[in-house]
Amino acid sequence: MDGEVFEGEMLASAIAARNSGGIVIAQVKYLAARGSLAQRMVRVPGALIDYVYVDAAQRQTYATENSPYYSGALRRPPTVAEYVGLDRRKVIARRALLEFRAGDIVNLGFGISMGIGAIAFEEGIADRLCLTVEVGVFGGVPMSGEDGGAGFNYQAIIGQPSMFDLYDGGGLDIASLSFAEVDAVGNVNVHAFAGRLRGPGGFPNISSKTKRLCFVGSLTSGGLHTEVVDGSIQISREGDVQKFVPEVNEITFNGRVARERGQQVLFITERAVFALTDRGVTLTEIAPGLDIERDVIEHMGFRPAIAQEVRSMDPRLFMPEQMGLVADLGKSDRIGRG
Repeated sequence: MDGEVFEGEMLASAIAARNSGGIVIAQVKYLAARGSLAQRMVRVPGALIDYVYVDAAQRQTYATENSPYYSGALRRPPTVAEYVGLDRRKVIARRALLEFRAGDIVNLGFGISMGIGAIAFEEGIADRLCLTVEVGVFGGVPMSGEDGGAGFNYQAIIGQPSMFDLYDGGGLDIASLSFAEVDAVGNVNVHAFAGRLRGPGGFPNISSKTKRLCFVGSLTSGGLHTEVVDGSIQISREGDVQKFVPEVNEITFNGRVARERGQQVLFITERAVFALTDRGVTLTEIAPGLDIERDVIEHMGFRPAIAQEVRSMDPRLFMPEQMGLVADLGKSDRIGRG
């Protein structure tokens, strides 16, 4: 496993199989003479393994190429560009990043949030945060897309069960997670929508104990077409599916319970930001040049509360150049200016 992307649940799976009377098969790329491995390099003791299958063409798990950066053999230099395009997904990920503070231990959920690592690397602040993903990347820059689950320049790779011990115990400062549906009282659904039922994965573990939460996604879906032009978002075709609905189909995250726990919750879209308050989902920010009624509320299934002062979203979110977040962190522990 010295060249692998993460450890996952390899040891836990081997122990569970043995304890259940099963057979443990280890697939490896090559063999080493008995006793030649450094003792502390052993991840799964040989006594737990029944059979070994050698696959000389074995590749790294969840990676499009065998990368010394992903395995931790080398550190990736900062000259390598990661995220060059500017689209609504990057706008949303950038806005979530503004909520992070120097030194925060962060979980990045799959989907839009996975782009936050690349943006932090692009901005030169990845080493001032501790970004994690549940499979085991601890610190550094988690990857997105087909390489999701991998990372580089990390502090450590730990087992997935240990990562969830951290999450379940409330060890996260903030998390950025996706949403499929949000309702007026702040309930979130990620597991039952559009006629499909899927498991919530680690979403309940992460969202239930984390102090600050950013739920991210587009305001609508199903054919939505947008462009980031001249410092704002332009909507050329509205989505057919409303994601802010009167009542979610299933509750994966409970807004009422979150308020009772004192969790700070934001819902971040490409054109507006909402906070969860005693008034329910409350509009607090809007993208420059957009109209609250025409461009936001008209495309929601309920009328949100409106903050006394609705701010304009940071104009840097919509510009192609870097946002200059290194300087922001020099002024305060919070990345965002406001």
